[in-house]
Amino acid sequence: MASNFEILDGLTVTVDAVEYDPSRPAPPDRPHPFVYRISIHNESDQVVNIFGRKWIVRDVEGDTMVVEGDGVVGQFPKLAPGKYFSYTSYHIIKASSTATGSFFGSTSSGKAVAVRIPAFDMEPPMLV
Repeated sequence: MASNFEILDGLTVTVDAVEYDPSRPAPPDRPHPFVYRISIHNESDQVVNIFGRKWIVRDVEGDTMVVEGDGVVGQFPKLAPGKYFSYTSYHIIKASSTATGSFFGSTSSGKAVAVRIPAFDMEPPMLV
């Protein structure tokens, strides 16, 4: 993603839930699935089209995984003023990790905007 995005006052992200979900399939090298719920809120006075995202997941062992791409869970939300978009997705990790990132979009006037995803921790349960 390009770096010429501006922050738009009123465009915010909340992390609504983060839960360990051992029922999800996970490979042996990353055995810990976490489901999260995110909401993108548009309290600005402009329509915002979200067209991409970038996640950065860092674990306590020093490894970093970067995931970026088009859309948000296969969708391209169009948020009118006062509207929001919520979705559920997941990360699969190998050790305790912190996730953060950004969503990228544009206003109806063509201004490129970005909004940060607040950092959240994923702590696998202790194995006995």
